[in-house]
Amino acid sequence: MKIGQSHRTSHFVIEKYTQYEGDRTPIVYALVLVVNLVFVEFSFKLGGPAWNPTAPVAFYAAGASDDTLLTLLVRMPAMAAGAAAGVLTATSLMPAPYRPLMGSGPNLKTDLWTGALAEGGLTFAINLIVLYVVLRGTSNRFLQTPLIVACALVLVQQGAKYTGPAMNPSDAFGWAYLNKTSSVSEQLVVYWLSPLLGTVAAAMVFRGVFGSPRDNAAAAAKAKEA
Repeated sequence: MKIGQSHRTSHFVIEKYTQYEGDRTPIVYALVLVVNLVFVEFSFKLGGPAWNPTAPVAFYAAGASDDTLLTLLVRMPAMAAGAAAGVLTATSLMPAPYRPLMGSGPNLKTDLWTGALAEGGLTFAINLIVLYVVLRGTSNRFLQTPLIVACALVLVQQGAKYTGPAMNPSDAFGWAYLNKTSSVSEQLVVYWLSPLLGTVAAAMVFRGVFGSPRDNAAAAAKAKEA
């Protein structure tokens, strides 16, 4: 799920439809968590599809995926097309008075290179967290998701004044396709190249510290045979 967009929408709903004036963070967290739990479980029922291109790239680069470069090259455009189709469909189906609830998606609030550094750094952080939680932490999805969502919301708050943030190239593309608000260079540098480089860097750091899961498994099997 697009956690940044869910975060912004949740704040809007709370502000518009309740009189609650206290700390909204727990409410936002609960709403985003429920949505993500549903999407994660649904995705596993379908065989594990991803809606963020950085996820399969991270696990591939970390040596923890059956993907190949070819499958990644096929999956990434499919995710971008799906995001654009989803945004267009949701916008067309949403009654006009409620369209502000959807927000306008990630948008660059700084110069190009500051935005690229911010988006890359945030994507590096979230993917390093995801790799650690999934590959070194608990195997229970219902424990993994709350941890990842909590960390992602913290990063969204930190990156809000820079790029939105997206930490998800397909999400950024979908909204840019709808709103025509991003230049080509902004989309390519800030919302695609930078986060993908940050993702690969996160995977390399993970492999440097913990090793490749595939290599570790092979070494363990070899040691057992010996």
